[in-house]
Amino acid sequence: MAVYTDITEDELIRFLAAYDVGSLTSYKGIAEGVENSNFLLHTTKGSYILTLYEKRVNADDLPFFLGLMHHLAESGISCPLPLPRADGDLLGTLSGRPAAVISFLEGVWLRRPEAQHCRAVGRALASMHEAGRGFPLTRANALSVNGWRPLWQNSEARADEVQAGLREEIATELADLEARWPTDLPAGVIHADLFPDNVFFLGDRLSGLIDFYFACNDFLAYDIAVCLNSWCFEKNGAYNITKGMALLAGYESVRRLTPEEVEALPLLSRGAALRFFLTRLYDWLTTPAGALVVKKDPLEYLAKLRFHRAVASSGEYGLRREEASA
Repeated sequence: MAVYTDITEDELIRFLAAYDVGSLTSYKGIAEGVENSNFLLHTTKGSYILTLYEKRVNADDLPFFLGLMHHLAESGISCPLPLPRADGDLLGTLSGRPAAVISFLEGVWLRRPEAQHCRAVGRALASMHEAGRGFPLTRANALSVNGWRPLWQNSEARADEVQAGLREEIATELADLEARWPTDLPAGVIHADLFPDNVFFLGDRLSGLIDFYFACNDFLAYDIAVCLNSWCFEKNGAYNITKGMALLAGYESVRRLTPEEVEALPLLSRGAALRFFLTRLYDWLTTPAGALVVKKDPLEYLAKLRFHRAVASSGEYGLRREEASA
């Protein structure tokens, strides 16, 4: 979540007139994340999230995102829902951007998740994968292996400004991943961005998943790799195998990984680390100084990438199965 496009109170009031949300009492920007402009709204009928979809989001993808949230909710997954306008549409236009009003999900995201929270995330991720099986729409993952080289080419020339030798290291890494990336693993709808700030808890109970604007169709195990990267490393960069064990056990309590997924997990984790390194690098180098957004350090994911490069089997992530140590 972030704020790239500012809005005035008058235009917001006019926009909200098409929704059954009561009268606006207050609103504020949410300056986290790097994709869309988000605002927390308070009205006489409750609290809502207003999302303005920025240039990186293809407007043609919005029916997939919004429809997926409806589908998952109907399948028992706790997630926000887009509200309809008076004309029945889920999308309007505000400040020249496609915009939606989304229901507010109670809970907070955890700054310091523990193993029990990782286990809950694993269960929720597998439940989401199972629930997504019946969703009729599809969307390719534009930020999977085929999208990394174009993204890298936008930053490659300036990469050594961030760290000496980075240009050569990433070029080598990218070529290796392109050559070895799997082609035949179980696939379906994935979240693709299930970081701690996209999972809400009430106390120790997981209350819901949010921010489905990277959701797409891809390998299910790639979603696990994203979570290993985002949930199981400590602030000092060390991998916490206890958290990894909990996350993987939670996932397998709902959906068991195939032997092929187990074998591919280290490579998928490398790829997930590279994907977030590349998007962070691009944003680090190109985000305008005046944007109300917190830029994220790409070197955090460079360190994770180097860790995964040295992993020999998924057992090193905490997967306790015979296949993991084969």
